[in-house]
Amino acid sequence: MKDLISHQLIKYLENRGVEHIFGLCGHTNIAVLSALEKSSIKFINTRHEQIAAHIADGYARAKKETAVVLSHLGPGLTNAATGVANAALDSIPMVVIAGDVPSHYYGKHPHQEVNLHADGSQYEIYRPFVKRAWRVDRPDLFPEIIEKAFQLAESGNPGPVLVSVPMDIFSKEIDTTLFERLDHNTKSLHKPTIDEETAKTIIKTLINASKPLFYVGGGIMLADAAEELRELVDHLSIPVAHSLMGKGAVSDDNPLTLGMTGFWGTKFINDKCKEADYILALGTRFAEADSSSWESEYTFNFPPTKLIQIDIEPSEIGRNYPVEIGVVADLKQALTVLNRVAKELVPNGLQNDELKQEIIANREEFKNSNLKYITDNSFPMKPQRILEEVREVLPRDAYITTDVGWNKNGVGQQFPIYEAGTVLTPGGFATMGFGAPAALGAKIAQPDKVVVSLVGDGGFGQNPAVLATAAEENIPVVWVIMNNNAFGTIAGLEKAHFGTTFGTLFKKDGETYSPDFAQIAKAYGVEGVKIQSAEEFKPALKQAIESNKPVVIDVQMQNIPTPTSGHWNIMDIYSPNKKVHHVAVES
Repeated sequence: MKDLISHQLIKYLENRGVEHIFGLCGHTNIAVLSALEKSSIKFINTRHEQIAAHIADGYARAKKETAVVLSHLGPGLTNAATGVANAALDSIPMVVIAGDVPSHYYGKHPHQEVNLHADGSQYEIYRPFVKRAWRVDRPDLFPEIIEKAFQLAESGNPGPVLVSVPMDIFSKEIDTTLFERLDHNTKSLHKPTIDEETAKTIIKTLINASKPLFYVGGGIMLADAAEELRELVDHLSIPVAHSLMGKGAVSDDNPLTLGMTGFWGTKFINDKCKEADYILALGTRFAEADSSSWESEYTFNFPPTKLIQIDIEPSEIGRNYPVEIGVVADLKQALTVLNRVAKELVPNGLQNDELKQEIIANREEFKNSNLKYITDNSFPMKPQRILEEVREVLPRDAYITTDVGWNKNGVGQQFPIYEAGTVLTPGGFATMGFGAPAALGAKIAQPDKVVVSLVGDGGFGQNPAVLATAAEENIPVVWVIMNNNAFGTIAGLEKAHFGTTFGTLFKKDGETYSPDFAQIAKAYGVEGVKIQSAEEFKPALKQAIESNKPVVIDVQMQNIPTPTSGHWNIMDIYSPNKKVHHVAVES
């Protein structure tokens, strides 16, 4: 039996359980769109390919499944590149299917082709950041390529892949048995675990250590291993610190949770890491900001601290610090074994009440240090008060997305997360423009959960057309725009080190300028609220959530820096030996 590849592709995706595709039309992919019209798969139409990629990214994180993006060639593919790269650096599984120039026109430079160095080579644009990029050169190869694409995206350290398809191939017929034979191939690979002997060595080492510590990253969420981690933490009474991406792996109200390390970590948390004699690192790459630029006087000090590291990706083990025991394994599988061994060796578990009380006391001390900001009635609002009131209004299992700046750094430092995987943030790429569309993806993936996006005015201004998709699909996300009329974090850096804010503040004719985001929302058919006083914010947020509609809340915020006692070497590059960080900027 013969059928068009475009039709067989949609049937394949349906059989694979794909429920949504995110993208934007173009003349190279409308054969696929026409096949989607009567499919059970819902196509989420966007106004910009970067928006599509970020929505897909948020969807994959919240649903714990591979997301699918449909793109046009050339400018469509390059528009999507930032969102796909963001997913890549946070290890988010994604399959990008992109139309390409007709195969019979290779060498003629057809419409919208990028070919300055080679013909038919648009897929190479993605090579630096996807796990693999394929160009489909023959119709009969397409079935096995799309199968390999999903398998690679989901296996090992997950991440995006690209399948670039010449538009004529979408419209070619193929023998359907080539797709049917894929039904016999497994769609889920068994993942490596840890052997019993190594697990016993690790547990005995931790038991005998004087100041052991767990350090966890986003790999815990990718492996869906938070419950196994919490079980081990509680059984052994070992404190847990985390990277930005590891926030929420163990609830922020667990008495053994220290918090985020590095530049935006507190001195208490960083000192606990530095003083540890053994650290078990799980699913983390020890990124620069989380590790205080790897300078031993601030956060981690290997040696004398000794490191045990478990990761699904071999290249991450020992990348930045020497490792005493390194294990390549799936974290869920490894933690299952470690829990079993821990209960065999220490049936009644360990207690460390003194440490728990110390952590709780420090948590209270930090909260009290912020009270003057949290209770400040001034307007524009203090960012600490905005975060505090958002947390008070949201249910424990609500999803939060952040962008970059105060919303990301402040959330990492002082916004409690209670359920693993419910804070979605652009970690590796720190992409401005991620938070607003990622919230749509999270809500599509988890329609019964409250989803709020905390985003700056700079970040929301990157892609306000996200509101068109929200209106068309009636996706009830609430965007809280923390508006300081600036690229605030960078303004504070430039002012502190160079005495100027050139290029960082939003001004018109010398006066502070900001679009009216509430009115912009209304123009898109979305409810918009412009906050006029600090007292208005919390009731407005509650009402927005209860409305079960997409709502934009524009709240003016004072442009003050996220407090930090940590270290990042960029400060020494700007101002050597001066210990300068950020300053507040009047915007």
